Amino acid sequence: MKIIDKETGKRVGAKDAEVKKHSKKLKEEDPILRNADKDENLEEFSAMDPPSAYDKERMVGANYETMNPFFQELMDEHKEVVAKTNEFDTALINFKTSGYNFTEELSQAFNTFFVYFDDHILPHNRKEERHYFRILHDRLIEAGEHGNGEEPSTAVDIMIDDHVKFIQLAALTFNLLGLGTRLQDTDSKIMTFDLAFNTGRELSEMIRLHVFREDETLFPLSQDLLTAQDFEVINE
Repeated sequence: MKIIDKETGKRVGAKDAEVKKHSKKLKEEDPILRNADKDENLEEFSAMDPPSAYDKERMVGANYETMNPFFQELMDEHKEVVAKTNEFDTALINFKTSGYNFTEELSQAFNTFFVYFDDHILPHNRKEERHYFRILHDRLIEAGEHGNGEEPSTAVDIMIDDHVKFIQLAALTFNLLGLGTRLQDTDSKIMTFDLAFNTGRELSEMIRLHVFREDETLFPLSQDLLTAQDFEVINE
C-alpha cells in the first residue's frame, strides 16, 4: 500500500514511511544528540578533519614573566630550537623542489642541524628528564591527572616518548640522506631521498608541536603543581 509522505508529498511504501518515522523519532529522543550543544555554529570534526593540535583554546597558556626561572630557561631554549628546526625544514623543502639535487649549501644546512641536534636538543631533553619530569610525574599522580593501571601514565610519559621518537627520526633521516648520496641507481636514489624528506619533515613537525605543548600546557600546569622544595631540587 502506498501513502503520501507529508514532508515530500511523494507516494511511498508503508514500510519506508514507518522506517522514516522511527528514524525521526530517534533523532528527537536520542540522549547523545539531546545532550549535544544545539548551537548552529558548532564546528564539527571528523577523523579526516581533526581539531588543530595547535588550538590555543585547549591550552592553559603561559605567562613568561611569572614562570619559575627554570621554565623561563627552557622556554628561551625552545625559541632557538624552533628557529633551527624551521631552518632545517626549509632546507628539506628546497631539497625536494630542486629535484633532490644535493648542493654544498644544502649539505651544510643539514649538517648544521644534526650537529645542533646532538649538541643542544639532546642535552635540553636530558635537562628536562633528569629531575623535572620525574618529580612532575609524581605530582600529576597525586593530583589525579593520570591514566588507569598498576603503573598509571601521565603527560610526562608522552613527553618522554616524544624525546625517544626525536632520536629515532633524526637518526633515520641522517642515515637516509647519507645512503642516498651513495646510490648509483637514479630511481633508488630518489626513493631514498623522498623517504628522508618525509621523515625529516615529520621530525620537524613533532619538535614544533612538542615545544608548543610544553610551553602552553605542561609548564603552566607544573608551575601550579610543583612545590618550592621541588624547584630547589630541579634547580640544583
